[in-house]
Amino acid sequence: MQFGRFYEEFEVGAVYRHWPGKTVTEYDDHLFCLITMNHHPLHLDAHFAAEATDFGRNVVVGNYVYSLLLGMSVPDISGKAIANLEVESLKHVAPTFHGDTVYGQTTVLDKTESRSKDDRGVVHVETIGYKQDGTVVCTFRRKVMVPKRSHGGSRGGEQPGRPEPIRT
Repeated sequence: MQFGRFYEEFEVGAVYRHWPGKTVTEYDDHLFCLITMNHHPLHLDAHFAAEATDFGRNVVVGNYVYSLLLGMSVPDISGKAIANLEVESLKHVAPTFHGDTVYGQTTVLDKTESRSKDDRGVVHVETIGYKQDGTVVCTFRRKVMVPKRSHGGSRGGEQPGRPEPIRT
């Protein structure tokens, strides 16, 4: 199974549909909130959300949705990345609720060879996340520095650092 891509493998306009989706549970949302110290009652207090918000129920914290989508995109986009350079925009378009399933897809917007090192380039992508009914919930654009094949070959190939088994 491929994990990430070399610079030469990206084509402007290509769309990568990340699979599988992830059904967001109350546990996922609460754990993320607690780990990141985001204790807003909109995410943690069902009574507050029911009584005092327009949604009438807890909303999944947006940074979890973004992080989930970023993670979903790694095997297709940044699995070979040298560096994540920039997130230039992040928009939360609609709420995600406990029990929603989030899917993602990424479009290659542009790619530019590095001016300082000939073994890499920068890929500019946009990822959208949407729910099981097709409602877009999150979009973000980012730039990722990825190696060319020449860089990968000189640093261990497809699975750098992977040891060979020693049979005794």
